[in-house]
Amino acid sequence: MLLDIQHLNAGLEDGKQILNDLNLTINAGETHVLMGPNGAGKSSLGNTLLGNPVYKITGGKIFFKDTDITEESTDKRAKMGMFMSFQAPLEVPGISLETFIRSALQQKTGERVKLFQFQKELKACMELLNMNPDYAKRDLNVGFSGGERKKSEILQLLMLKPDFAILDETDSGLDVDAVRFVAKGLEEYRRLTNGSLLIITHTTKILDGLNVDKTHILVKGHIAKTGDGQLFKEINEKGFEGYIK
Repeated sequence: MLLDIQHLNAGLEDGKQILNDLNLTINAGETHVLMGPNGAGKSSLGNTLLGNPVYKITGGKIFFKDTDITEESTDKRAKMGMFMSFQAPLEVPGISLETFIRSALQQKTGERVKLFQFQKELKACMELLNMNPDYAKRDLNVGFSGGERKKSEILQLLMLKPDFAILDETDSGLDVDAVRFVAKGLEEYRRLTNGSLLIITHTTKILDGLNVDKTHILVKGHIAKTGDGQLFKEINEKGFEGYIK
């Protein structure tokens, strides 16, 4: 078991409750899909798992690699092997995409990253994602299109090779070609690692080529149903109406 969420309750600092008695387990090497209507708490779950201080845990526990991380800071969770691709990646002026990834690698491993090998791997990953190599020298996400920002997040995933990655609507707002390259990046991540994925999505295009182990339906901060990889196809056809009470 890689991730074990037990009776998790969490909300915003102003006291608004969002997650309610949520239980979820993810094993090493598994791909899970999280779906639900708008406002169900999907992004809130991802942010809570990464320790975003905007969200306050009011009950329950989060275990990662058999370690209680409920009170751990975001940087410690990241160093343990957690990663999140954001729905709306922010611009970070003053630091290039290449420098950002290299610095993150050094923080994760605690070792100096060899420049030649790093740049060789970075170039190969950017080619896989159909990214212009010039973007490596540009400030992180500054002036990037929506598609390039999402590719930038997948590039970080490929280079950092985390044990567990949360993808928060990475396919949102992407055209068909961009979705295809992001999906290729996820396939490559699964090929290179035994890492686990929690994919938050409204569509299934990004799931092409991936073996989905479990699908979870989140409604009002609580998992209303868990099924196999076929459940999201049912949702595509019938929607969430049957789970909203």
